[in-house]
Amino acid sequence: MTVNFGVLGAGRIGQVHAKAIATVDGAKLVAVADPVEAAAQSVRDAYGCDIRTIDQIADSGDVDAVVICTPTDTHADLIERFCRLGKAVFCEKPIDLSLPRVQACLKVVDDVNGTLMLGFNRRFDPDFRALKAAVDQGRVGRVEQVAITSRDPGLPPADYIKRSGGILRDMTIHDFDIARWLLGEPVDTVQAVGSVLVDPEVGELGDFDTATVLMTTKGGRQCTILNSRRAAYGYDQRIEVFGSKGMVQVDNLHEAKITVAGTDGYRQPPLQDFFMTRYAVAYATEIAEFVEALNAKKEMPATGHDGMMALVLAEAALKSIDEGRQVRVSEILP
Repeated sequence: MTVNFGVLGAGRIGQVHAKAIATVDGAKLVAVADPVEAAAQSVRDAYGCDIRTIDQIADSGDVDAVVICTPTDTHADLIERFCRLGKAVFCEKPIDLSLPRVQACLKVVDDVNGTLMLGFNRRFDPDFRALKAAVDQGRVGRVEQVAITSRDPGLPPADYIKRSGGILRDMTIHDFDIARWLLGEPVDTVQAVGSVLVDPEVGELGDFDTATVLMTTKGGRQCTILNSRRAAYGYDQRIEVFGSKGMVQVDNLHEAKITVAGTDGYRQPPLQDFFMTRYAVAYATEIAEFVEALNAKKEMPATGHDGMMALVLAEAALKSIDEGRQVRVSEILP
């Protein structure tokens, strides 16, 4: 069955999802809503959909599902509204910056038997999935250490930083989700440090631009996360899983898969330098699997609970930085 979509928000990530919907079999973009007329028009012109308001999409009988790409502080309300209307919901992370608000939202979703998927796109990257498959097949043995490196090519605008919820809730949250996905055991402790090393303005805005997190599971498995808002060499996205029988890793993607050798050594093209190109396949795949799960009436591959637990780890990391100590997850979510 073809799933008809409405996209709420036609900013950068909304346009990514609109493009993904247009490329997925069994998905059709029917309408887009955005208060910025030029943004909505760009999606309409590219994909031939209607421009409607959010209220009009809510009342539309030809819309089966919505993709929520609006500002974070609107997510929970929109999830509740559209789930109550019986429309399936795909929402960009996070559900909200407040854990109690997330819990209240998920209760509403459960109470109305709503359908909700969270946009943790990295789970759908083909290379990360191949790594996960190798781990699940036991090829590295018992997992002992996970190392995740995620560094952006440059700082986002100051206005974005102000409303992002901070690096740990905005950027590291993807890595918290991947860590949970790979460790195979619940995280027990979190210890984090945050610094301002890229631009003093980030600190003036109450955030960090550099963060390191160490997490352990009850069984003693370890995970380190390295984050920076600036990598001079491009978009740095690497994962390594080490176990009792060996190691599996995913390295960075370059603009082309070539190596040129000469008298000046070995050279490769630059790294892909933006999330929209690095994860283009992942964005399409997550929409395809949302459609598949919806039609098959099975659990979504990235759930509201996954979103909540990633936020719990972010809150534990923030508490660790604030208090200068290791924090147990049970302190955040008893």
